[in-house]
Amino acid sequence: MTTPEPGDRGNPFQFLMGDLMKMIGGAAGASWDTARAFGLQVATDGQAEGNVDPVMRIRIEELCRVAELHVAEATGLPVAPAGHRLSCLPVSRGDWALRALDAWRPVIEAMNPPGAPAAATPPGTDLEAGGDELAGLMGMWAGAIGPMFSALQAGSVVGHLAHRAVGQYVLPLPWPATGELLLVPSNIEQFATDWSLPTEEALLWLCARELAANAVIGRPHVHARLTELLTQLAGAAAATQQGLMERLAGSLGGVTDPEAIGGLFSDPDAFLSDLLLPDVRRHSDQLTALAVVIDAYADRIAEQVGASLTGSHAQLAEAWYRRRIERGKGEEAAAALFGMDVDAAQVDRGRAFLAGVVERSDESELTRLWASPANLPTPAEVDAPGLWLERIRLPELDGPDA
Repeated sequence: MTTPEPGDRGNPFQFLMGDLMKMIGGAAGASWDTARAFGLQVATDGQAEGNVDPVMRIRIEELCRVAELHVAEATGLPVAPAGHRLSCLPVSRGDWALRALDAWRPVIEAMNPPGAPAAATPPGTDLEAGGDELAGLMGMWAGAIGPMFSALQAGSVVGHLAHRAVGQYVLPLPWPATGELLLVPSNIEQFATDWSLPTEEALLWLCARELAANAVIGRPHVHARLTELLTQLAGAAAATQQGLMERLAGSLGGVTDPEAIGGLFSDPDAFLSDLLLPDVRRHSDQLTALAVVIDAYADRIAEQVGASLTGSHAQLAEAWYRRRIERGKGEEAAAALFGMDVDAAQVDRGRAFLAGVVERSDESELTRLWASPANLPTPAEVDAPGLWLERIRLPELDGPDA
């Protein structure tokens, strides 16, 4: 598209859309590289990060070994898949962001697959065309911007999340099995400083918490269930996004007045009506229910281990709870990106479920949560722990004659 000469009566909005299309077309193939670069920029605030102090590396490895024994005893679970020894790896915020993006890339891309068809575009649309083709340009833009925007959004979200992540499981999301457990010492030290806690005790307490989360999510059937729910949610979200692109292109058909185009977005509820498919809400509810129980369980194990290993365990537990219910924007945005609800009510919901199970039986009953795929609680059972206990206590049927 050519830049309008002085006195050209062309619509400047038209030229802007044409230039955007050229930029997007050239950058689409490198959208994930852009996401990683953007995530690193946000995570580091554009500043160079040094390597983690070798002394800190050694100390964290020592504390993890201590915590590992206590977590294995408290959970009855291996902290690493197949019982292999786990390496606790201290990383910077920037390194954490890059690793998280790589770990979650399949799900993020599934929400907006690069090969998804673009929104309908009127035939004959030409980037060099005049004002009569403005609607076509908008349709093309709506279809092309999705994958690039999704990658940039992921980079931004994960970059902000890196400022809050004390370890790998800032959200209970599955990671590839690598034999490493990531910890972010700078954020742990900041947590200890913010709450006037001994740094070494905070390190030990949070090592236990991350190890407990890894022990649960590392269970093959738990990992598989989380992955299944995320994949289902991603598919439903992709369908919703495609519906939005198609509706946008259809609404723009024949509209060439910029004011009229702006009016299309004046009523977002009407514009998005019928696009939020029931599957999105159902999968989100299931994912949230499982996530809040995993989070609450990891917190509970950390409290138990902390009670035997730290003098400030009560202060640590209270500070961590307050931090959990005062989620930062990175955590909220990331939870929204993956379809989770992680507000204060959900934090309390997960804790109330575990407390309800223990009140009706004893602490050892909690280990049955992760014993088999059938024992994972449903959303209804998370709100009524007695129902979960009744179900898992039912005798198993051996066959059709049982």
